[in-house]
Amino acid sequence: MRGTKQRGDEDLAFVTLCQEGDADAFEHLVRRHQKRMLNIAYRVIGNYDEACEIAQDAFVAAYKNIAGFQRKAKFSTWLYAICINLARNRRKRLTTRHFREGRSLDDPIATPDGEMAVDPPASEPTPLERLEARDIRHHVQGCINTLDVDFKEVLVLRDIQGFSYEEISAMLKVPAGTVKSRLFRAREGMKDCLKKVMGEL
Repeated sequence: MRGTKQRGDEDLAFVTLCQEGDADAFEHLVRRHQKRMLNIAYRVIGNYDEACEIAQDAFVAAYKNIAGFQRKAKFSTWLYAICINLARNRRKRLTTRHFREGRSLDDPIATPDGEMAVDPPASEPTPLERLEARDIRHHVQGCINTLDVDFKEVLVLRDIQGFSYEEISAMLKVPAGTVKSRLFRAREGMKDCLKKVMGEL
């Protein structure tokens, strides 16, 4: 808790500098949040290239609107809400486009080297561990992609990113009870999907 509060206080210090015209301060905010931003965007959209664009667009939007940030919520909550909204809008456009092209958003799309690099391991795994981990990540992301977007968002924000119900409620602008209900259904959906692809859990 102390670490989270300290990080939030540091964010606000950089935000204040940005609002006073210090452009370099925003670079610090980007470095502090870019990995998590990319992870959220990828988990919601399921496409690495699109996620990179969404994360970049979210930072641009945040920079343009930072003068209006009023500290009613944490900076990170405000920032990731921008990311979620952009990902949601992008997914709608992609769904329409892919429907016309006869393709599915659930088709696996990886980085040029064949796997996502947004969650690097803490220590160097063995080749077998890398293969197993990659296979599991593939199945997990595939199951995430099958969820309705409302369920997917809360699952990503709560179970993968670890945000509180109150933070998610603020990001998505829905009651905390709705967040909990969607999360329950998302978890049930994930459980059913993973049973099918990986066996009984």
